Amino acid sequence: MNKLFSSVKAVVLVCSAALSFSVHAGYDTHPDAQKLIDELQPEGFDPAYIRSVLAQAERKQSILDAISRPAEKRLDWGEYRAIFIEPKRIAQGVEFWNEHKATLERAEQEYGVPTEIMLAIMGVETRFGRITGNFRVLDALATLGFDFPRRVEFFRGQLADYFRLVRAEGVEPGTLKGSYAGAMGYGQFIPSSFLAYAVDFDGDGHRDIWDNPADAIGSIANYFAEHGWRAGEAVVADPIFDDADVEALVNQDLKPELTLLEWSEKGVTPREALNGNMKATLMRLSSGEKNEYVLGLHNFYVITRYNHSRLYASAVYELSQLYKEQIK
Repeated sequence: MNKLFSSVKAVVLVCSAALSFSVHAGYDTHPDAQKLIDELQPEGFDPAYIRSVLAQAERKQSILDAISRPAEKRLDWGEYRAIFIEPKRIAQGVEFWNEHKATLERAEQEYGVPTEIMLAIMGVETRFGRITGNFRVLDALATLGFDFPRRVEFFRGQLADYFRLVRAEGVEPGTLKGSYAGAMGYGQFIPSSFLAYAVDFDGDGHRDIWDNPADAIGSIANYFAEHGWRAGEAVVADPIFDDADVEALVNQDLKPELTLLEWSEKGVTPREALNGNMKATLMRLSSGEKNEYVLGLHNFYVITRYNHSRLYASAVYELSQLYKEQIK
């Protein structure tokens, strides 16, 4: 019996050691690591360097769990709204505005993006840099780029862009932290967004969205400008229904496809006087058994380019209007 127990114990110890190795061994020996090397090597990346960085990356089950239950899919509008539309977040936005008013106003002038929208993005994303994520970006992107089959190609592309980012900015790959999805800094830019839209807004030679509010502000404004923000245009409109088949028309697409004139032909008209050639999409926001209906215009769609969710864009817009009341 003792001999049998010793044998079983030995097997358990061996299996535990193997499991520990599989979890912490890194991704340098992953079968798909070579694909990443093949993509980056023509750009001058040393294969040995890539493997050495991947060897540092750790698989995190908590990352896989988190990405499988995003708030935008778990919560209704009332539950989601309650997270972001609350006094503390409003006060933090006013405090940030007081500290960085000149930079925010310069960004609004240069990019045409309202100060309150920039504030709302930082308020929703990170409480103005207070909560930027505690996952190593390397771990997040390697875990999702190799072990999240549903979006493996997307996140492996982000991992490749992360290599480009750290080389361009001269930082160690294992030092940057962010969200479970590899989003970083005040505005939570993923690596591809950083490479495409981050700017050196204070002219110090670096694009620092982690610790430099000026660069974060300018980068968010540039992101919105590049995605087609239209200065001075409305974001949403209240619909009035006249024998409209609302359920057949609502929540069809985030991107506006019909003009307001075409909507009026279907029995949906905006309460406000707006250009009939503006395009809109009809949205239903549910809070338990209560429904709200909103016409999302072009600028609303631009907000969804930051996060492809009508709940997210609605929270950003509502928070922006609360900031606007406080600062203007």
